[in-house]
Amino acid sequence: MGGLVKRIGVTGHRNIPSEVLDHIRSALRAALCGHGGALEALSSLAAGADQLFADIALECGAELTVVIPSGDYERGFADAGELAQYRRLKERATQEVRMGFEHSTDEAYYAAGAYIADNCDRLLAVWDGRPARGRGGTGDIVNYALDAGKPVTVIWCEGVERA
Repeated sequence: MGGLVKRIGVTGHRNIPSEVLDHIRSALRAALCGHGGALEALSSLAAGADQLFADIALECGAELTVVIPSGDYERGFADAGELAQYRRLKERATQEVRMGFEHSTDEAYYAAGAYIADNCDRLLAVWDGRPARGRGGTGDIVNYALDAGKPVTVIWCEGVERA
């Protein structure tokens, strides 16, 4: 790979059923660790898949680029634990990219997901294969990346649906 940096982005569900969590952790670790060369990981640090990905990427020695959808993004976290994890990961980021949205809307989430897809070499999708529940959801970003010709690796367990 020489001096090239491989860039891996993530899109994924906020709510990951406990029965697939170990599988997802293992698959993310396999995709992020031990490939040789420098690695940049792109994530919006939403609860669930985004935070899990970022945590494992940092553990594997990657540099973290955080893509913040909106100025009020922190208000969207459901509980103090998710927000604390977001802030902890954000603090460890090498780079921060902010979308130009004041408020967290579906459009802001879509823009952040599209930015990640546009700026990675491979997109990891923690996705159950079902349509997005709102614009900018996982299914939308997977379709966006595929339409743009990006390689997408889907990580999930057949027959399990998200909550």
